[in-house]
Amino acid sequence: MQPGRRILLLGGARLSALAAMTAAGATLARSAPERGPQQAGYPFSLGVASGSPLPTAVVLWTRILYDPFNAAAMPPLAFSVRWEVARDEAFRSIAAKGTALAAPELAHSVHVDAAGLEPDRWYWYRFMLGDAVSPVGRTRTAPAPDSMPSALKLAVASCQHWEFGSYAAHRHIAAAAPDLVAFLGDYIYEWGPYQRQHPQSAKRVDESFTLEQYRARYAQYKSDPDLQTAHHAAPWVLTWDDHEVANDYAGERDERLSPSFAARRAAAYQAYYEHQPIRLDLQNGGYGSLRMHQRYDWGRLARFHVLDNRQYRTPQACTVGRGGSSSVYWRECAELRDPAREMLGAGQQRWLEQGLKESKARWNILAQQTLMAGSSQVALEKDGDGRYWTDGWDGYPAARQRLYDALEASGAANPLVLSGDVHTFYAAELTRDARRPAGPGNPVLASEFCGTSITSSSRPQARTQQYVDMNPQLKYGRSDKRGYMLFDIRPERSGVLFQGLADVRNPASPIAPLASFTVSAKEKGKRGQG
Repeated sequence: MQPGRRILLLGGARLSALAAMTAAGATLARSAPERGPQQAGYPFSLGVASGSPLPTAVVLWTRILYDPFNAAAMPPLAFSVRWEVARDEAFRSIAAKGTALAAPELAHSVHVDAAGLEPDRWYWYRFMLGDAVSPVGRTRTAPAPDSMPSALKLAVASCQHWEFGSYAAHRHIAAAAPDLVAFLGDYIYEWGPYQRQHPQSAKRVDESFTLEQYRARYAQYKSDPDLQTAHHAAPWVLTWDDHEVANDYAGERDERLSPSFAARRAAAYQAYYEHQPIRLDLQNGGYGSLRMHQRYDWGRLARFHVLDNRQYRTPQACTVGRGGSSSVYWRECAELRDPAREMLGAGQQRWLEQGLKESKARWNILAQQTLMAGSSQVALEKDGDGRYWTDGWDGYPAARQRLYDALEASGAANPLVLSGDVHTFYAAELTRDARRPAGPGNPVLASEFCGTSITSSSRPQARTQQYVDMNPQLKYGRSDKRGYMLFDIRPERSGVLFQGLADVRNPASPIAPLASFTVSAKEKGKRGQG
């Protein structure tokens, strides 16, 4: 590792068995019909998706649902769904095909782990049910393990509250034709009306608690044509944050301190699996402990360490009589200083350390949920005492220190941290002491790029600029625009554009670069601004 590298600114058991059958394309019972109800409508109303790409395999997804806003109309029957993967968009050269089960126990979702593919190439895929044919999706496999790709185009997005705006950013993601999309959490929000509104009129209504309610929320979001278009354009890798379950939940505790929260979390986790192109990896608790941390290699160009900052974390510090987050002063909250407090959990921490240590990649990319740079401890002060937001990494300083130790001890090359959650673009240089500028006694351990939201609202830009001005780690901050990040990762350097919409409420909104950055894989100790 080159510690002085700097940013250059340029501008249940049965369900498990069913899921395994689906992933394997198992032979179906003769009773499973190939047609849905007569005259029911189009069965692929939620589109298709692909993800979790490996050199010879990719996960394909769809859900059989005729009306996105009336799942109860689906019959309690399993359907035999045909699928094809082709080397060309016209499907003249079929690379793989089979049948998969769309079972009511998994909301008629389909997961196919399409294997036997060639590394580092584009494919096209589709599903068929009776005479109905799904939209055609484009996907690709990862490069061979020992290859060095010349480039990787990566789009990064997060936080897409339905009623807070249009999904125009997803239309622009598709138009950018990325090789890969990384989504860093808050794919759905567990509450909200079932129609789009102006943010100021949005109220916390219709909150999801049951499996059926979470399924309905995913169907609502996935009915959006722009979101479908982004899924059709490229494979995705995903992780979750809090709103896929409940605001500010931590481990097995929610804001309400509900004694039944474990069941709610299990329902939300199952619904997440049912609606995403991910491989199933159940832990001992079934869907109550679905493993999300995964590792993906893009040849020797990049290794993605996809993290889960929610499932294993210690509850937030210094809350009395409730769960969730708060802002606390350092001297008034001794719990913040407890070295045993976890963000990743001991098992995931060991997994990360091993993955960093063994990595041969030119770039090591930590895809995780929330801002890692210190942002709150110097922005609001009381007699010189920093104030901390307890839901982010600032609320888990010992866990952040362990992660920094792992980065430094591993020698992993060129670490990049990708973040979301805070609905703000940030570029940061991560150092051990956030209060002092980077230098010989406070080297840069990694570069961090945090993306704004697809739609979710943020704080005024004046407050964000205050954070930037008062924190040496933060080199750029922009909270008044919605959009996404677009990376161009090459062996010699990584560049990123912060792409901002003109008007999130306008589905036809144009998008434009707000700032651009590059991190060199060779030079260190340099940073430019412009």
